[in-house]
Amino acid sequence: MAAFQPASPPSSAPAGARRLRRDRPLRFRPRLPGRAWADVLGHDRPEGGRVRAVRRIALVLLFTVLFGFPVQMVLIRLPGNAKHRFSRFYHRTLCRLIGLRLRVIGLPSPERPTLHVSNHSSWLDIMVLGAVLDARFVSKADVAGWPLIGTVARLGSTVFVSRTRNRTGAEAQEMRAKLEGGESLILFPEGTTSDGARVLPFRSSFFAIAPAARAVQPVTVVYDRLGGLPVGRKDRAVFAWYGDMETASHAWRLLRRTGTRATVVLHPGFVPDVASDRKDLAIRVGRTVTEAAAALRQNRPVEAEAA
Repeated sequence: MAAFQPASPPSSAPAGARRLRRDRPLRFRPRLPGRAWADVLGHDRPEGGRVRAVRRIALVLLFTVLFGFPVQMVLIRLPGNAKHRFSRFYHRTLCRLIGLRLRVIGLPSPERPTLHVSNHSSWLDIMVLGAVLDARFVSKADVAGWPLIGTVARLGSTVFVSRTRNRTGAEAQEMRAKLEGGESLILFPEGTTSDGARVLPFRSSFFAIAPAARAVQPVTVVYDRLGGLPVGRKDRAVFAWYGDMETASHAWRLLRRTGTRATVVLHPGFVPDVASDRKDLAIRVGRTVTEAAAALRQNRPVEAEAA
């Protein structure tokens, strides 16, 4: 007796139709050939945006060389605050040209001079704070020799410090002279850039010039949007510039991206005499900046609270 065999289910495919092979995954070819086209035109392209980056670099160079340099070289020789107002306009324009939106919480201290004390994670901080604050930067001496950036820094009356022992006294005196002359300063007391996921301890030695200012204002800067979405830990290196990162390659990766935003929190300023000494002042300001930065990284609302 023959064994019973169940009948095969009826097929809905028409006769003569070719069956799909399931042993290989489906693959789709890009509409335009070549890795470069796929890199630029693909929908999910973390390494894309080359055309966007080239356009932004060209606009920044043209605006700086053809307009920024000539105007500031004239204004810096004239009395008045026109050169300072133009410096803010210049940095705001740079932020627009590279697609970086700014959100500012709080108000700049009305006291003159003010020592603005901020955390530091990227070369972008210069553009961001330069667009928000009417103050001069304190920067390491190496920046003065950088192509283009060094020229922009010198035209912006940046105070360069080498931090070597034989120059510490003279450089501190130069910063005091700026403050005593009514110039506000922007100081990065971490002494270096962080990875964007934390705020490094503030060094008390940077606060030795605080008594020459009428007010000290803590400032928090966090880059909190990428592609229009909150920035996660793995994406902070898109903004943060630290360690042995090259400036050119870091800028190239950043300028490819869209939907970027920096949030600046301007905490209320206070008279430096309220702190018992410069160590207490460094701890007080550092705590305020650190807590605000942590809240912004966690996408929590932040108010400009006093230190």
